[in-house]
Amino acid sequence: MQDAGQVTFGGGGIDRAHQVRRDPARLAALLADPGAGVVVLWRGKPLIGAGADGDAAVLATIAPRHPALAAAREGPAFLALTPDGSLWAQDISTWEPEEGDLASIGAFLDPTEQHHPALPSGHRFAELRACMTRLSAQDAELAATARALLGWHDTHRFCARCGVATAPATGGWQRDCAACGAHHFPRTDPVVIMLITQGNDVLLGRSPGWPAGMYSLLAGFVEPGETVEAAVRREVAEEAGVIVGAVGYLTSQPWPFPASLMLGCRGQALSRDITLDPVELESALWVSRERMAAIFAGHDPDIRAPRHGAIAHFLLLKWLEDRLD
Repeated sequence: MQDAGQVTFGGGGIDRAHQVRRDPARLAALLADPGAGVVVLWRGKPLIGAGADGDAAVLATIAPRHPALAAAREGPAFLALTPDGSLWAQDISTWEPEEGDLASIGAFLDPTEQHHPALPSGHRFAELRACMTRLSAQDAELAATARALLGWHDTHRFCARCGVATAPATGGWQRDCAACGAHHFPRTDPVVIMLITQGNDVLLGRSPGWPAGMYSLLAGFVEPGETVEAAVRREVAEEAGVIVGAVGYLTSQPWPFPASLMLGCRGQALSRDITLDPVELESALWVSRERMAAIFAGHDPDIRAPRHGAIAHFLLLKWLEDRLD
């Protein structure tokens, strides 16, 4: 697919240096080096600073022994090597901010930002989905990796085999159980997201509880023992009652909310009648290419384009531009 590397959270080209993770001495040396920096997250929100451009943002880093990291429950996880040193990720979710409205944390889109008193005034913890398109490709990939990795640590602190508390290993890319010897690794859940077309029309849907006017492409998790193509056909049939024939892969996007890999596909609809599964979808409809162009221009009174930075926005835009191949 043309321009596939432009998907948000992809194409940053970070050097994950897998060979370093199993070398404790090298990890310790890298962490002690003055060039080491820590990407900090608080309740899933990365620390963001202002970029040189007023519309830009940067992923802020701090020194490994910065006082703000005193709230960390576990040590830093290794992220990548850079020309200037190494980058790590650490979570300080146990810190309790004194100011601000915390009621929106965990909402569909959290507009609040939090400032830690030990950090520069321009540094704030911000919802990644709100600032992802303002980050450079490298910063976006680092932020997504850090969020997904630290989120996994937070929800997998106990052994799935025997229930005993586990400990981080291999630079934070593994958790080991001392009781039964089990090794646990970060998980990524495959999700198909489908550009389903018939002639000049594309199929859109909206889930219950979404903000007013928000529609997107249909999507769903791949089930055990299922191919990507079968998942596309099953999900569209289950959610909208539409039968899909030929299916092709387009591109993918890491989506760390909390730990998905979005597999962008296209599919040719063999039927047109829609029968909703009300648990999954509140509404679904066919939208013409002309109306979709108006939606992207902000001229449609009822439908908003998918969030900029999401793979649904990317796929629909490429469909409008006739650049899927």
